[in-house]
Amino acid sequence: MNARMNMIYWKSDRFWLGKLLEHPELMTQGETIEELEENIKDAYLLMAMDDVPEKYETQRN
Repeated sequence: MNARMNMIYWKSDRFWLGKLLEHPELMTQGETIEELEENIKDAYLLMAMDDVPEKYETQRN
């Protein structure tokens, strides 16, 4: 799955903070912008996979 989404981000005193415009309930932080991007991807995948049973199939188109 290659979903493209828009993240807004800003620097606090200690961390970079960001959230997805398409899912503003997903907000996370990172010490670097790269870490922030990885953390927001992980948060999105956790949200997207929340209702998926442990046994599932994938299909590539």
